[in-house]
Amino acid sequence: MAIEKPEKAPKLADPIQSSIDPGTQEMIKRAQDLGIDTVFDRAVQMKPCNIGIQGICCKNCAMGPCRLPLPKGGIEGEDTRKGLCGATANTIAARNFIRMIAGGAAAHSDHGRCVAEVFLSVARKESDAYQIKDVDKLLSIAPYFDVAITVEEDGEVKDRDLDEITLEVAEKAINEWGKAEGELYYLKRAPEPLYEKWKKTGVLPRNIDREIVEIMHRTHMGVDQDYKNLMKQGTRAALADGWGGSMLATDLQDVLFGTPYPLQAEANLGVMKKDHVNIIVHGHEPVLSEMIVAMCQKPEMIEYAKSKGAKGIQLGGICCTANEIFQRHGVPQAGTYLQQELAIITGACDAMVVDIQCIFQNLANVAECFHTKLITTHPIAKMEQDSVIHIEFDEHHALEDAEKIVRLAIDNFENRGADVMIPQYKAQSVGGFGVESIQYHLGGTFRGTYYTLNDNIINGRIRGVAGVVGCNNARTRHNEAHIAVVKELIKNDVLVLTTGCNGIACAMEGLLTPESAGVYCGPGLKEVCETVGIPPVLHLGSCVDNSRILLAATEVVKAGGLGKELSDLPAAGSAPEWMSEKAISIGHYFVASGVYTVFGLHLPTAGAPVFHDYISKEMEKLYGGKWDLEADPIKHARLMIAHIDRKRKELGIDKARDRQLMDMADRMKLEASA
Repeated sequence: MAIEKPEKAPKLADPIQSSIDPGTQEMIKRAQDLGIDTVFDRAVQMKPCNIGIQGICCKNCAMGPCRLPLPKGGIEGEDTRKGLCGATANTIAARNFIRMIAGGAAAHSDHGRCVAEVFLSVARKESDAYQIKDVDKLLSIAPYFDVAITVEEDGEVKDRDLDEITLEVAEKAINEWGKAEGELYYLKRAPEPLYEKWKKTGVLPRNIDREIVEIMHRTHMGVDQDYKNLMKQGTRAALADGWGGSMLATDLQDVLFGTPYPLQAEANLGVMKKDHVNIIVHGHEPVLSEMIVAMCQKPEMIEYAKSKGAKGIQLGGICCTANEIFQRHGVPQAGTYLQQELAIITGACDAMVVDIQCIFQNLANVAECFHTKLITTHPIAKMEQDSVIHIEFDEHHALEDAEKIVRLAIDNFENRGADVMIPQYKAQSVGGFGVESIQYHLGGTFRGTYYTLNDNIINGRIRGVAGVVGCNNARTRHNEAHIAVVKELIKNDVLVLTTGCNGIACAMEGLLTPESAGVYCGPGLKEVCETVGIPPVLHLGSCVDNSRILLAATEVVKAGGLGKELSDLPAAGSAPEWMSEKAISIGHYFVASGVYTVFGLHLPTAGAPVFHDYISKEMEKLYGGKWDLEADPIKHARLMIAHIDRKRKELGIDKARDRQLMDMADRMKLEASA
C-alpha cells in the first residue's frame, strides 16, 4: 500500500524582512499564528514570471502568448527575436508599456469622471448632500474652461451669477472625456514652452477617452508596430491623465469638498480603538467617504454607538481614500496599501468600506475569519464572495447610503470577539498641503507667488525639489525604500512633495511633522522648515493629486529665476515601491512634462534594450524628461540629487551664496542666462 506523503507546509514570510514597521510586523505574525494568509506570505509562495517582468511576453492574440526571453549572456549584434506574427521585442515591450499607461489613465480618469458627474448633479440642483464649499477655487478654474466670471451690463462690469458659472464649468468639465474636436482645456496651464513642445511633437490629447481607446486599438494584433509611434500615443494618454482626468478630479474635489490646508492627525494601525466602533474606508474616490465622515460626526450616530456599548466611532483610512479624508478632515490614516488585510486581522474592524482600485479580493476571505463586515459600494467593483455586502452608492441619496453603512458598522460592534489585538504604534503627522498652501507658507500672503521658495532654491538653502510618490509592492520590504529615499533626499536639503502610499509611509515614520526637520534634514532645509514651521516632506494628497505637484512646479516657473519650463527646474520624480498601472501613467506624464523620473524595483522594459534606451535616453530630447531605474534606495536618491545638481549648474546657481533679495530685473537676468 502506498504511503501518502504529508502535505508540505506553505512557506511563510519573515515578518521582520517583510516590513520596516513594527506594527505591521506584529500583525503579520498574528495572521500566521491564526492560520490566515496575507499578501506577505503569498509574495514568498508565488514568484513573478521572469519573462513577463521584462515586458517581453505578448498575449494580445490567441496565437500566443509569445515569450521572447533574452538570450543567455544578452544580445550581441542584431536582435532576431520575433513573435509568431513577427512582432519584435521592442514592439511587444512598447505595446505592453502603453497598455499599462492606458490602464492607469483609465483608472484615474474614471475617478475624475465620477467626481465630474457628482459636480454636474450639484450644478443642476439634483443633490442636497453636496454643495460648493470653495467658491474661490471654482472662480479660479472657470477661466481655464473659457467660462466668464463677470458680465457687462449697461456699460458696467458685474459679477456673473454663481449658479450659471457652476453649471457652465460642470458641462464643459464633463465634456472633456468625450468632446468631438479640439484639445483638453487644462493643457494651457502648463508653461508655454512645454505646451509648444507637446504641440510640435503632436501629442496634445484630444479628449480623455479617445486617447485610452486609441491605445487599445493600436496595440491590437497587427496594428501599430513602431515602438516610437506607440510611445507617441502613450504620451498622449498619459498627458490626458495628468493634465486632464487627474487634474480635473483634484480641482473639482477641492471645489466640492474644500481645498486642503495644513492640519494634524495620526497614522498607522494604532489609530484604531478597542472601545470604539472602528470603520475603515479604503480605495480612492472621496465622494462617498466625505458623506461617511459627516455621518460619523453626527451626535445621533455617536449616541447610537454608545447605546451598543461603544464609547464612540473611530473612522480611519487605508490607501488614497485615507489621503483624501486626512487632507480635508484630519481623519487618521490606518495604513498603506499592504496593510489593508492587517486592519481586519486586528479583530477590531467593525466594517471595511471599499470603493475602487488597490483593493485585495482576499479581504473577503480575511473578513470571514472575523466579525468584520466588508462592504463594496461601487457598481464597477464587486466581489464574488457571498459574504461581501454590496451597498451601491448613489450621489442622489448620498447621506442615506452613508447612514446605512455607519449603522451597519455600529450594529456589528456587539458581534466583536474578545480576541482583539491593535498594535500600539502610531505617529503624528501634518498634511493637507497644496498649490495654495505652499504659496502661503513659502511664497508669502502679500507676494502671492512662489517667490520665497524660488529665492531659497536660488540661494542654496533648498537644493531642489523632489516628488516622491506611489504604491507599496510586496516584492520588496514594506516602506523601506520609501523611507530610505526620502531621508536621503531631505538629508541633502531636497524638499520632498509626496502623495499616495508614500505619504502614508512618511506619516508612519514621523516625517510629516515640522520637528522632524531638526532630526533628518541638512542645515539649509532645516533652517527653512524651522523658520516657516513646515515639515520637510509636504503631503499633497492622493494619487490623482500628483497634478498638484505639476501645478506647484508650474508656479515655481512663473515666479521666475529658475528657467522657463519644468525641465529647467532642479527637480526630480520618484516611485520607489511602485506597483500599479497608474504608477506607469503617472511616471510617463511627469517624463512628458519634462521631469527626470526614477522608479525602483524594475521596469517592464528590460527585455527590450533598444526600447528601454529610447525611454531612458532618447525621450529626453523630445520632452526634457526621461525614465530611469534604480532598485537600491540610496543610489536611487543620489541619482535624483545628481540630476538636481546638474540643473543647478545649468541655471548658474550651483555655487553657495549668502541669501539675497532679488528684484525682477535680477531675476530676468538669471532667466536670460539659463
